[in-house]
Amino acid sequence: MKENELIFGIRAIIEAIQAGKEIDKVIIKKDLQSELSRELFAALKEKPQIQLQRVPVERINRYTRKNHQGAIAFVSQTVYQKTEDIVPFLFEQGKNPFIVILDGVTDVRNFGAIARTCECAGVDAIVIPSRGGALVNADAIKTSAGALHNIPVCKEKSLLDTVKFLKNSGVKIVAATEKGNKLYTDACLADPVAVVMGAEDTGVSPEILRQCDEMVKIPINGNISSLNVSVAAGVLIYETIRQRG
Repeated sequence: MKENELIFGIRAIIEAIQAGKEIDKVIIKKDLQSELSRELFAALKEKPQIQLQRVPVERINRYTRKNHQGAIAFVSQTVYQKTEDIVPFLFEQGKNPFIVILDGVTDVRNFGAIARTCECAGVDAIVIPSRGGALVNADAIKTSAGALHNIPVCKEKSLLDTVKFLKNSGVKIVAATEKGNKLYTDACLADPVAVVMGAEDTGVSPEILRQCDEMVKIPINGNISSLNVSVAAGVLIYETIRQRG
């Protein structure tokens, strides 16, 4: 990671947060306790979308040897948008919304590959969680071949609330899961739709699955039980495009 993607030093991080700079995550030394650190915690409390992790100082030292004072912030490489702003705009423009939701996809290479497919296919937006998902960093942008600069990314505090908002807005929620009761080719994807792809190891979370209008599966005929999530996303995305003509 390049140092221009980092902010280090407690005061510098506080000022960046107060200035509204897009920050994905802050890591703080486990035993850090000072008046200034309490001010940092107070600033972070006002920004729940920023991930906070307490870590050993050795981990912080791996990022920089400069005077970090026990705290580093990871600067986002994109400006995030809000789902509740994008969806009404798409309908107003007469578009047929197509959203991809990534529920716990943490590998930046998978994230980047999915973003590249989304951009190529004309997906309207990608929705990710503010916690427990891959960051839009240099590795993700490189893997996406720059697609993450060209497609809206919505980072949401609650994917569950976002899914409920989409449903109330007339968007069908379709999850890709081995628990699916029909093949992906049998689902109707031609209407406004949000396709949900789950974590690489555990899949779509149960709370999201309970909200889905359909659960679909991709047939697996070999010995390995599942596809890589970026490949599975590509299958679902292009089936949606095929159905839309």
